[in-house]
Amino acid sequence: MRTIIRIAKQGHFVYGQTMDAGPSADGAVSHIAAAIAEPARTRMLYCLLDGRARTSTELAIVAEVSPSTASVHLSRLKDNNLVNVMVQGRHRYYSLQGSKVARALEGLSVLAGSAGKRFAPTTPDGLRTARTCYDHMAGIVAVELHDRFMALRWMRPASNAAGDAYELTQDGARMFATLGVDVTVTRAQRRRFAYACLDWSERRPHVGGALGAALLSVALKRRWVERDLDSRALAVTGLGRREMHARFGMEA
Repeated sequence: MRTIIRIAKQGHFVYGQTMDAGPSADGAVSHIAAAIAEPARTRMLYCLLDGRARTSTELAIVAEVSPSTASVHLSRLKDNNLVNVMVQGRHRYYSLQGSKVARALEGLSVLAGSAGKRFAPTTPDGLRTARTCYDHMAGIVAVELHDRFMALRWMRPASNAAGDAYELTQDGARMFATLGVDVTVTRAQRRRFAYACLDWSERRPHVGGALGAALLSVALKRRWVERDLDSRALAVTGLGRREMHARFGMEA
């Protein structure tokens, strides 16, 4: 008696489940794998794994290639939906496309038994902690405020607007009102209300626009921060640390 063993074609076991990986899926995976596999592009991707954005010049240095070659590599990564690009002024900043890309890279790191290099800012400590960025606040404190506003659901990406635009939720509007900010008047200004402004030192967004300017005004008026007379640096006061911890849950 013959035993017939049937083999399921194009079936792959993933965590005890079968997954149909047809020709189109195979092709997509191959394209992505090829984009990651080139050593220079691999170094770029792992450099971005910390969640911060980089310019093409910085990534060229990391990848040990010329700026023109870096641009070609970054175009390939963007075409394969592995990186995002944000244009700010004369600069183009690149970051990972999202958490799925990060998880895939982390998984490859586990297989390879290695980890990517961490980003080490060279910005002077005084400027890195808190500073002005035009008319709004930047630096570690500003990035943390941005993240807390998002985590507390006081602010969210704006619908039907530019990709980097923000809007306040009802809870967020009430919070700003308690600080003395008239959100209606702030929104009516002839400028963008709120948007993700990429932080120069942290390479993560802080709040720009009219809302960001209002936030800086509040911080100065309430003496949470004080201006440095000789630079853009802002000194965070003891009162400011206590207030931001009590109101927003930031580390004191």
